[in-house]
Amino acid sequence: MKNFLNKLKQPIIFLLRKPTIWLARRVSSSPDKEQVFKRLTEIYREIVDNPNSNEGALYELDLRGGTTIIFSDHHKGNRGTGDEFRNAEKNYLAALDYYNGKGAMYINLGDSEEFWKFNIFSIMKHNKATFERERMFVERNAFYKIYGNHDLFWKIDPFAEMYLRQLYGKAINIYGGIVIRVALENGKNVDVFCTHGHQGDQNSDGNAFSKWFVTYIWGPFQSFLEININSPASTQTEKTLHNRIMYEWSQQQENLILITGHTHQPIFHSYSHLQSLKEALAEAEVHGEIKKIHELQEKIDRHPEQCRVAANTNGKYRPTYFNAGCCCFSDHSITGIEIADGAVRLVSWHNLNGISEREVLEELPLHEIRHMFFD
Repeated sequence: MKNFLNKLKQPIIFLLRKPTIWLARRVSSSPDKEQVFKRLTEIYREIVDNPNSNEGALYELDLRGGTTIIFSDHHKGNRGTGDEFRNAEKNYLAALDYYNGKGAMYINLGDSEEFWKFNIFSIMKHNKATFERERMFVERNAFYKIYGNHDLFWKIDPFAEMYLRQLYGKAINIYGGIVIRVALENGKNVDVFCTHGHQGDQNSDGNAFSKWFVTYIWGPFQSFLEININSPASTQTEKTLHNRIMYEWSQQQENLILITGHTHQPIFHSYSHLQSLKEALAEAEVHGEIKKIHELQEKIDRHPEQCRVAANTNGKYRPTYFNAGCCCFSDHSITGIEIADGAVRLVSWHNLNGISEREVLEELPLHEIRHMFFD
């Protein structure tokens, strides 16, 4: 029966796929800077100015003590061939065990579940282990879940709270963003604004109807036709432009650090991690540091293909923009932003000889960030 239905499906895909892609590209556009700026500002101001905000929540925390981990863009599915998360699950579970053991706070930046391709029942059935691990953070009141464009379901579905209770044992808040206000020694504050990063997308960040349409019609229709048009993660040009816009907005704010996901491209210190490796390699070649050249080239060669960019997108300026990357790289690795031991780090969890291992890719002491903002 399944083979028969697949045979019926193929002619429909053949007829509709190309016209749909053509139409979508005709009516779509690159990220609109004005709209992105507007929506980021609206969400941030709503959170910090309104204690009862529907957009998110403001927390006053001291990130200099304890551990915080930020992961994004898992795209959990049904463990079939269309599930981008299936091969990264082992590394994700190992990471959660590690951070829960440290009593860490976990911020999930959205697109955790892939509702454009899979329904809630399939996702719940095939991701029991990951939800059980996340539940450990929920039980400690250390789990903060933000929605993205691929899991808008959590924000708009009338039964979302019921499903969340089933998964986590109790209802949890679903945020558009959270702001962590960090008090520094000099009496000043830095706001760490965490959000998914799809803000300004008129399809998935527009009015209520557009959100409903994308969640229940457009997303599943793309899945049926085996295409994915809307995500900046799908093209290098969109990635670069989107990251640049996010960085430019963060540069215009006062005492603010923006952390997003969405593009699947790790950004650390407002700078592409892969580009920093390439520049370090060039410097090592100038100085003839053979051992360092081999080490850097090895890291570049095994870098996830999704991260590759032709040129520096922002430059090393004030560290106002970070991107957590994703938890579904093609090499099965995951990346995240870790704040611990007085430093902020870009970390990777990858499989080495059958064992999931943590690697610090980049590190910046928190006191240096303070000096960059206030000195």
